Amino acid sequence: MSAVEAVRVLRTAGHSVATAESLTGGLVCATLVAVPGASDVVRGGVVAYTAQAKIGVLGVDAGLVARRGTVDGEVASAMAVAAARLFGSDWGLATTGVAGPDPSEGKPVGTVHVAVSGPGGVRARQLRLSGDREAIRHATVADVLSWLVDRVEEESR
Repeated sequence: MSAVEAVRVLRTAGHSVATAESLTGGLVCATLVAVPGASDVVRGGVVAYTAQAKIGVLGVDAGLVARRGTVDGEVASAMAVAAARLFGSDWGLATTGVAGPDPSEGKPVGTVHVAVSGPGGVRARQLRLSGDREAIRHATVADVLSWLVDRVEEESR
């Protein structure tokens, strides 16, 4: 699913989106804003690469991060909700995980959590991706944008 499709379905639904990204480092937002007309739907994005940024900038609960680490579905969910709140958007997207080359927090390379927050609530899922750092980051972007399209279409019915 492409960013073009994501911008199209958001525009059709009259909705907006914001991002909170860790391992993708802003690539989700950059991919969206590369689409002409993205300014109609994209409100902004935050790169919260460290635990401190997730807690301090996004307001993710420090106790949650201490208990679960940053590579976690609940953390991704909190990030997605925070993105929507910070930017006043209908939808929030979040990415957190291990792109490599080394494991992190005891999690293997390719362990990724993405979350999509929208009018119907927030959902997170874990991905097990393979490839090098760039391949994992790009696969994460493709997955979260595809999931966003599915969620917007599902909730617009």
